[in-house]
Amino acid sequence: MPKNLSKSPAGKGPGTPARKSAQVAAKRPKPAQKAVSKAPLKAAPDLSQERLVRALETIAAHLAAQGKPAVERESFERADAYVWHPDGRLAAVPRVSRVELFLLKGVDRMRDILMENTERFASGLPANNALLWGARGMGKSSLVKAAHASINADRKPADRLKLIEIHREDIETLPMLMEKLRDSSFRFIVFIDDLSFDGNDASYKSLKAVLEGGIEGRPENVILYATSNRRHLLARDMIENERSTAINPGEAVEEKVSLSDRFGLWLGFHRCSQDEYLAMVRGYCGHFGIKIDNEALEREALEWSTTRGSRSGRVAWQFVQELAGRLGVKLTAK
Repeated sequence: MPKNLSKSPAGKGPGTPARKSAQVAAKRPKPAQKAVSKAPLKAAPDLSQERLVRALETIAAHLAAQGKPAVERESFERADAYVWHPDGRLAAVPRVSRVELFLLKGVDRMRDILMENTERFASGLPANNALLWGARGMGKSSLVKAAHASINADRKPADRLKLIEIHREDIETLPMLMEKLRDSSFRFIVFIDDLSFDGNDASYKSLKAVLEGGIEGRPENVILYATSNRRHLLARDMIENERSTAINPGEAVEEKVSLSDRFGLWLGFHRCSQDEYLAMVRGYCGHFGIKIDNEALEREALEWSTTRGSRSGRVAWQFVQELAGRLGVKLTAK
């Protein structure tokens, strides 16, 4: 025994304190830190995937619930006129701001053409989209609203035309509106007032696609009427800029100018003569029962147009409002 003990190096024998400490440390249970840290790493992918699947299912359910009202058929029995909102909502207009068709003077030819086109469309016959362009204040938008009311005057509720106005800045949502109207039993005039495009505005492409260029195209129960002060709907500097910067100037300009060509019917409105202006004033005064000497009426009406710097239906209406207010006459048809 002493020989064996003497051969063992100091501190390395089986009975030394260092060896005992090492044996005790080896027998101790290792901390559970690594086991705890490894467990989530193995379960995390499965748990994350499960949560992701549940989240996607929830989103899909919400989208489906929200999508149902958008494709449901609108009754369109609340009113004859609506305003389109880009969130997919159609707001009914109980009373349209308009003038009677017979009060629109100096636009007889355009009136007859638009009325004939609208009558054909209302009867289910082929008709053209119409662009009413020209001098401001000459009754372009008034003619569209008056034609709509005149066509509906003698029609049954189920056969009445519906007028839907879409604002210029919402043109990109026009395809959404077309989808909403496509399956309806009613027929619609989609009306865009004061239509024009400036700068780098590319929303005109949505209008081109709806008019004739898209796969689905314009629904058979929809016709588009637009008004503009420009014949080609584009500013001159916009066209000239395309000429100066494009590789092929002719093709670049052709793409933008072709928008107007997709309206089959062009109706030009020009400044009225003095006689037509006075006829408008007399027509309004007779309709609303404004009593005034004819000579005084003409003198004041001409003086009013001179101060305004133009003669138009709008100027005539503004003068009649001034005259009625001064004479204490309410603008209610007699």
